[in-house]
Amino acid sequence: MDQKKIISEILDWTKTIVIALAVGFVANKVLITSAQVPTSSMEETVMPGSRLLVNRVAYAVSEPKRGDIVAFYYPDDEETVYLKRIIGLPGETVEGRDGKVYVDGEPLEEDYVKEEIDSDFGPFYVPEDMYFMMGDNRNDSWDSRFWEHKFVAKKKIIGKAEFEYFPKIKLLF
Repeated sequence: MDQKKIISEILDWTKTIVIALAVGFVANKVLITSAQVPTSSMEETVMPGSRLLVNRVAYAVSEPKRGDIVAFYYPDDEETVYLKRIIGLPGETVEGRDGKVYVDGEPLEEDYVKEEIDSDFGPFYVPEDMYFMMGDNRNDSWDSRFWEHKFVAKKKIIGKAEFEYFPKIKLLF
């Protein structure tokens, strides 16, 4: 092989690698991102150490819904990312009593929760463009019930967790 062909091939490979890196960077910053579950607050739905794909564009075309598992920036720290379930929507009142969670006075049906809450909370009125978050492992979750700033602004939601890819593969909706 002559020197011109070698240089041409190196340039072709370099272009391919640069394009692949650019596509990966854009996909990670705009379309999807990966998150690792650091604590037991979402057990049994996702376990500590699980890795998830988060859909960054899920709420570009629809509003967040009760029951969605979302990645978001913790209200009191712009850099810490949390993963919780949306429980209270804007304009609703969330309360915990007698082991159950109530939204606007009605008990919430939650098949993803394995045990009742061990302490009462609220009532908390969820302001416009804000969300009340709770972990599925209610008795071992640092969530909206305990935060100084109780609610997560919509603009702080990174995206919807849709897919666990490690240590097992499963959909999260």
